[in-house]
Amino acid sequence: MNNLAFSTENLYFCNMFEQEIKTYEQVREEYQKKVADRMKLQEWMEYNEILFSAHSCGIEGNSFTVDDTRILREQGMKMVPVGHSLLECTEIADHFRAFDYMVTHLEHPFDEALLKEINRLATEHTIGYRALGTILGEYTTEDMAAGDTVFGEHEKLMARVPQLMASTERAIQEGQHPMVIAAKFHGYFEYLHPFRDGNGRTGRLLSNFILLRVNHPLLIIELKDRDAYIKSLKMIRTDGTDEHLVSFFFQTAINRMKGELEQKAKNSRPMFFF
Repeated sequence: MNNLAFSTENLYFCNMFEQEIKTYEQVREEYQKKVADRMKLQEWMEYNEILFSAHSCGIEGNSFTVDDTRILREQGMKMVPVGHSLLECTEIADHFRAFDYMVTHLEHPFDEALLKEINRLATEHTIGYRALGTILGEYTTEDMAAGDTVFGEHEKLMARVPQLMASTERAIQEGQHPMVIAAKFHGYFEYLHPFRDGNGRTGRLLSNFILLRVNHPLLIIELKDRDAYIKSLKMIRTDGTDEHLVSFFFQTAINRMKGELEQKAKNSRPMFFF
């Protein structure tokens, strides 16, 4: 798949997404002013952390709801919501730790050290259940398969990770649109699938690292959109293009911001009790 070679020359282009960028920026300006900037930073980040953790882990099969995730965030492992396993609780708690590390290290270069630490934290207390003998935060040493996908030869895929990280960092420094960078990084990262476990969670965390680094709202792919998300990822393999994933990222971000703006307006209307 030579057309997937990751470089600023043939991947980080924005012209074909001009309309998506225009719409996104218009909505983002209003969203920042009316929603994000009106909350204290700590509360804003905790709100996002709970939503993001619930949905990102949910995409991987975790059954925690947003309310369950909020309870765990507020009360810790001493409170295991009814109907959930300890493994699910631990997976959410690991995601919290990875998220907290991410938001406190936004000045970190976008490199392999960051990638491996995020993966290590996201799988620290759960990987033993799925992949005995795996070294935390290290690349797989064997070929992989997940769902209905058989990945390529792991030696060849792992060798491309440094180029992916370096190309993404260059694109960030060059000022390419962060949503395009986040989507293209995510698609190629999942194509490489470098870790024994946690590739999806790690990829979504690092896509949001790219966005947060330039003060954009988090991209939260909700569980209800899982099928469309997976389909967009698969089209990179089947069609050799990531256009669908980039468009999916833009539309998901726009829908989220518009939905919260509408919710804000609705909940600001006067109420009549009698």
